[in-house]
Amino acid sequence: MAKTAVAYKEKMKELSVISLICSCFYPETRNKLVCEFEDMEVKPINKRASGQAFEVILKPPSPLSDAAHSITSPPKKKDVSLGDIQKKLEAAEDRRRSQEVQLLKSLAEKREHERDVLLRAMEENNNFSKMAEEKLALKMEQIKENREAYLAAMMERLQEKEKHAAVVRRNKELREELTA
Repeated sequence: MAKTAVAYKEKMKELSVISLICSCFYPETRNKLVCEFEDMEVKPINKRASGQAFEVILKPPSPLSDAAHSITSPPKKKDVSLGDIQKKLEAAEDRRRSQEVQLLKSLAEKREHERDVLLRAMEENNNFSKMAEEKLALKMEQIKENREAYLAAMMERLQEKEKHAAVVRRNKELREELTA
């Protein structure tokens, strides 16, 4: 089929341009052949509103053209011996084994990569935990220092109030002694 289509395309290229031009000048319908080739006929058919129409008739291939376009048959298979078959089977088995080895290697590499990724993730998790513990310890220490500073400030204010109260009491006692 493909061979026929290629031949058709080639013949259409060879179609005389003059016969196409003449058919435009003489539009009357004729059953006469416009062009004839070895394996194809081109006949005009009734003119249509869209323009000139042609009918292409493919003839059965002639013995000469068949010989020119024939596809050579595949070479006949030689007799295959048992030894040849055995060699091919061994070669196929060797290929299968090498593919299996390559697959196992790639799986081992993938497993190693996944193990490395897991170890890195665990290490990062440990580092993060240590950092979080250090930050927490630092915050707790700051809170403790702040609490101690607050308590020290409160004690100092309390001592100042006690001193002031002692001064006020003494002044009151002195006033009472002077007024009495």
